[in-house]
Amino acid sequence: MPQKTPSAPRCVALVGPYLAGKTTLLESILLATEAIPRKGTAKDGNTVGDSSPAARSRKMSVEVNVASTSFMGEKWTFIDCPGSIEFSHEARTALMAADAAIVVCEPTVERAMTLAPLLKFLDDRQIPHLLFLNKIDDASIRVRDALAALQGVSARPLVLRQVPIREGDTVTGYVDLISERAYHYKPGQASDLVPMPQTMAEREKEARQGLLEKLADFDDKLLEQLLEDTAPSKEEIYSHLARNLASDRIVPVLLGAAAIDAGVRRLLKSLRHDVPEPSVTQARLGLKGTAPLAQVFKTQHTAHTGKVSIARVWQGPITDGATLSDGTTSAKIAGVTRLLGATVTKQAKGETGDVVGLLKLEGIATGAVLSAKGDVAAPSDAVGAWPAPPQAIFSLAVNAEKRGDDVKLSGSLHRLVEEDPALIVEHNADTHELLLWGQGEMHLAVALDRLRSSYHVPVIGQPPHVPYKETIRKGITQHARHKRQSGGHGQFADVKVEIRPLPRGAGFKFEEKIVGGAIPRNFIPAVEEGVRDYLKRGPLGFPVVDVQCVLFDGQYHDVDSSDQAFITAGGLAMREGMPKCDPVLLEPICKVAVTVPNEFTSRVQRLVQTRRGQILGYDAKAGWTGWDEVSAMLPQSEMHDLIIELRSATQGVGTFNWTFDHLAELTGKPAEKIIALRRPGEEAKKAAS
Repeated sequence: MPQKTPSAPRCVALVGPYLAGKTTLLESILLATEAIPRKGTAKDGNTVGDSSPAARSRKMSVEVNVASTSFMGEKWTFIDCPGSIEFSHEARTALMAADAAIVVCEPTVERAMTLAPLLKFLDDRQIPHLLFLNKIDDASIRVRDALAALQGVSARPLVLRQVPIREGDTVTGYVDLISERAYHYKPGQASDLVPMPQTMAEREKEARQGLLEKLADFDDKLLEQLLEDTAPSKEEIYSHLARNLASDRIVPVLLGAAAIDAGVRRLLKSLRHDVPEPSVTQARLGLKGTAPLAQVFKTQHTAHTGKVSIARVWQGPITDGATLSDGTTSAKIAGVTRLLGATVTKQAKGETGDVVGLLKLEGIATGAVLSAKGDVAAPSDAVGAWPAPPQAIFSLAVNAEKRGDDVKLSGSLHRLVEEDPALIVEHNADTHELLLWGQGEMHLAVALDRLRSSYHVPVIGQPPHVPYKETIRKGITQHARHKRQSGGHGQFADVKVEIRPLPRGAGFKFEEKIVGGAIPRNFIPAVEEGVRDYLKRGPLGFPVVDVQCVLFDGQYHDVDSSDQAFITAGGLAMREGMPKCDPVLLEPICKVAVTVPNEFTSRVQRLVQTRRGQILGYDAKAGWTGWDEVSAMLPQSEMHDLIIELRSATQGVGTFNWTFDHLAELTGKPAEKIIALRRPGEEAKKAAS
């Protein structure tokens, strides 16, 4: 490769599907750059990445891990991102800080589809990226077949940089298609340069021509050289490759096996020459402001240092003790740190391009752009705008195991959401539950583990109640009198009301038609208050909706009548009248839009129908080649674990958005079962009699 001047510190994100080997690759990179003396393994729980208890107990990445190192005299930061789709927002925010991404994947046809959402995000944001075909030593299929499957989910052309050398069924090395040199893998060390096998000559020539033709699609001069059978120089090819990678026009593909350190040093050398400078990334994102300038892409709360805002420095230096502002809030930095997984080292400043931990920036949120004067404008275009968290699709009702921990739980949840904006805390007014929303079962399981281990709040999580309602199907007239004499002033109130059903969605209406002073006007609001109080729990045990109450007559006593008496009478009228109005249970129905590759569309339709859903139709998803969006109406009671079954049926890539649409009547045995669960005491008495 041609010589180059040293670059400013650069940042690369390691992304890809679950179990692709990203954390193992990070270990190999850190070993090759001498940042660590030996590699750890997920099995032994001693890797630089996945250092949290939640990650190590599950042997999987559940949050981003930052590791800074150096290679050939240049500074690098690698961000190991979770592969599970439930933690995809963590990966997306990390990618906003990266100059490029390494998409780590396995050379298989079956799992190619799992890369589609990630590659779509990278292309939409114009983030330069390359593919690292990991575990190549155990590949059971040809690289060209794996590449064809991966090209099917990539909008950008995949450009093969290397071809494998096989000995029997094992890949033992590779041929670099630009330098035309052959290398033999040497576990734990740099690959050996070896003579090119004669059996590889034809395959190498064919693959090299394919590489040049793809590069020529973006350069007329190179195209002319190929048409004239003029061989471009290696320096020209390297230049074309770097320029097109930086512009997100192509996706170079390299081979390797991180478990045996194969291909890792060649990967690092490719990064060194091809990854764009921080200034190029800053311009792509459209970030501007008075230096020093930085953006926070991850927030953490640690026991020893408190709040840590992990940020990319776009214009430095950022020094310890400096004050930065996001335009609304200003905060003084209480320390600058360098990160190597869980190992934190204090330093005096962060230079342009560095990824640093900034301590104690209270009031500063993830995604905030910080500058000396706060003169920042968050980019709003599709490339630079901060990614919004995906809609929450799975929830648990959470409670502290100890009653005295309620306040502590509230504060801990606030910090948890600050660390992970894909989590949402909701106080549900209908069910009176504290709900924690997220992206799936694993996402919330990890969140509850963090509450227990990091914040020392033992919690219980359970499926939330469905906010059923009830209404009536016929109207009646009801008379109620409240009379009590207990010495001194008594209590007296007499009301006559008409209870009527209203159209679905109309809510509750109270009307009075009192004439002739049958009830003094100052007592009428008290009647309404009594009626409204009753509606919180109707004859079936649920909040009542779509009902009208008309107060048309009554009586009062000059001495014994009071607001409280008429409150009681209003509630009594409803309590006695509502059971006679043919009450019926209402269940919430949601409008759901399920997004899946079109090969799974029919499977999703069957899934919806087995959950009492109504298919409204399906169509191609806008902007997504080969994907459909299935629209349906689905009872909310059927949605709690929908995402679990959906992902199981779609290789983990299916997802959905939802919104409440309407309430629908629920009758028969399903309704009887729900009502019985609402009133277990009454059902037990009935069974006993």
